[in-house]
Amino acid sequence: MKIKISVVVVILAALSFFAFRKTTDKQVSILKAMVKTLQSEHFSDLKFDDSFSKKVFTMYLEHLDLNKKFFLSRDIDELKKYEMQVDDELQMGSNEFYNVASERFKQRVDESEKYMLETFNKPFEFTGDETIQLDSKKLLWAKGENEMRQQWYITLKYQVLSRYSELLDEKATAIEKKDTSYKIRTDAELEIDAREKTKKANVDYFKRLRKLDEDERFSVYLNCITSACDPHSDYFTPPKKQEFNDQMSGSFEGIGAQLQEKDGFVKVTSVITGSASWRQGQLKVDDIIMKVAQANAEPVSTQDMPLNDVVKMIRGKKGTEVRLTVKKPDGSTLVIAIIRDIVLTDETFAKSMLIKEGKNTIGYIYLPEFYADFSKRTDRRCATDVLKEIVKLQKDNAQGIILDLRNNGGGSLSDVVDMAGFFVKDGPMVQVKDRRDNASQLNDEDVEVRYSGALIIMVNELSASASEIMAAAMQDYKRAVIIGSPSTFGKGTVQRVFELDNSFTEKGLGSVKITTSKFYRINGSTTQLKGVIPDIILPDQYKYLDIGEKDEDYPLAFDEIKKATYDTWNRAPEMNKIREYSTKRVDKSEAFKLIEQYAKRLKNERDNQVYSLNIMKYKQELKLDKEANKKNDLVTNYKSRLKFDYLSDDQAALSMDTVKQSKAKTWVGQLQKDVYLEEAVNVMQDMLK
Repeated sequence: MKIKISVVVVILAALSFFAFRKTTDKQVSILKAMVKTLQSEHFSDLKFDDSFSKKVFTMYLEHLDLNKKFFLSRDIDELKKYEMQVDDELQMGSNEFYNVASERFKQRVDESEKYMLETFNKPFEFTGDETIQLDSKKLLWAKGENEMRQQWYITLKYQVLSRYSELLDEKATAIEKKDTSYKIRTDAELEIDAREKTKKANVDYFKRLRKLDEDERFSVYLNCITSACDPHSDYFTPPKKQEFNDQMSGSFEGIGAQLQEKDGFVKVTSVITGSASWRQGQLKVDDIIMKVAQANAEPVSTQDMPLNDVVKMIRGKKGTEVRLTVKKPDGSTLVIAIIRDIVLTDETFAKSMLIKEGKNTIGYIYLPEFYADFSKRTDRRCATDVLKEIVKLQKDNAQGIILDLRNNGGGSLSDVVDMAGFFVKDGPMVQVKDRRDNASQLNDEDVEVRYSGALIIMVNELSASASEIMAAAMQDYKRAVIIGSPSTFGKGTVQRVFELDNSFTEKGLGSVKITTSKFYRINGSTTQLKGVIPDIILPDQYKYLDIGEKDEDYPLAFDEIKKATYDTWNRAPEMNKIREYSTKRVDKSEAFKLIEQYAKRLKNERDNQVYSLNIMKYKQELKLDKEANKKNDLVTNYKSRLKFDYLSDDQAALSMDTVKQSKAKTWVGQLQKDVYLEEAVNVMQDMLK
């Protein structure tokens, strides 16, 4: 019997070898071209040594099995021989580690599917003291088959418990409302229903694991290599490159969110201003999309689903509904219903409002992104648009201006330089250094100051790149008061896309996006990693969570270069007094106290992701979460004392367009709930005094 088994193993190994041979030549070409381009173009002087090898080794295994449900600890021990060899393979154009690890993973997938199917043969009891750990960083690989069976049992029991709890709630609601259309079922019948639906979802999950084609699998490995260089370098297959081009050109469909595959899950990297998601308001950057449902249909798990397939499920006709089950950064889950729509382009443009506060009139400019139409289809540029808003605000006698860059992920570099120049006479705005240590300055050459009054810039943890350059320049010139989260995102790098086809005669090798330069403030320090620390720091609900460049894998380091020559603003704000007044107000604010409490709760939930599998304890945990969220609703529905008015130049257009009137009214409603804007207005009042 042993001889027969060994023969079968040899045959399977041979078949596996020949399966890989079909793609080996192309894979080697891609690998060689990518490694060559990374070494010649990346900002860092990349060293493909044992340290780099260990990064790629760890990232690829974690990507294959982030939640420790497939590999056994002995598999990892056996693969350890490649831990310090990946760098050598990269230089030789070899894929041995990738091939061996992938084949072992396929073997364990087959075994785990059997454990999964066995688990659903018996009903689950939800009365014991079992718990589940959902923090992947705290999980360990199983020591053997029995331990792996137990891990699958716990995981599936938790999934069934979640569905079972929802069905119990539906039953209780129907009984309470005396809904005659609802068919009453016993708790045992509800458990069977929950178990069958969970089984189907997992059967589909394993089908998807096998459905991944070789190009998709290999691109995952290549992205582990680029990610070991820095978080923003990526490999694109030709189809993925087209998607990237569509995103950069603004051709967005469906709900209007940019997505990225990370560790087997789909993560939201940005929400497009003016999109259906943006208008709905609940989907945020760093949310992980766990499931997708078409309206009230059964949700489909997205775990290990190719990004293209997830996008296809989310996209759809205007007016139809998609429901996303997302995991928030704190570990909580939320079902978000979004009505698909086209992106409202005008929502991406700069717009302004007047705020009447006492005897003062304060101008407010909202800039969602640093946009510029590089295709030349229109003349829209954010610098030009912001200048128009400044002129209109000055016409209406605004004594101070608040520029809101919260959640602004950046964009056009030239527009940042031009825009910063509106507020100072002239001089350097940002410095850029390439991989050869050549540093250059980008200067504002226009000596005219377009606005010389009091200026505040609002930022938060998602203000990145160009937003950080703007805030940093105004802070270094002592021209504005920066107010917001403890720090901005901290992305101080520039990327370029290189076609790999140019390096070899083969076509269809894909592209690689590589970090080629680094931004530096005019004071010499980079915005990389540390971001911009505001002059006035306000409580933020995400302050304790891992959101920012510093929390990514292998980010480039913070460093400094020579300070540029520049003259600070001769009427710099009295920061000590302004900060003192703000601190006293914030300490007394009930809204900011609730935000601080909520921030600590999010941190506690992130650090403690152990959940009970006892139905009574599980429901109690849900009840506590609901009560805590109600407290946060007090902040979400905050009502400020601020009074808003439309600019005189805008009123004529609004009076003739009911759609614009409706949008403007909605926007005012959002601004009136903004406790951060209210404090920015308070700070402006202090400055004007």
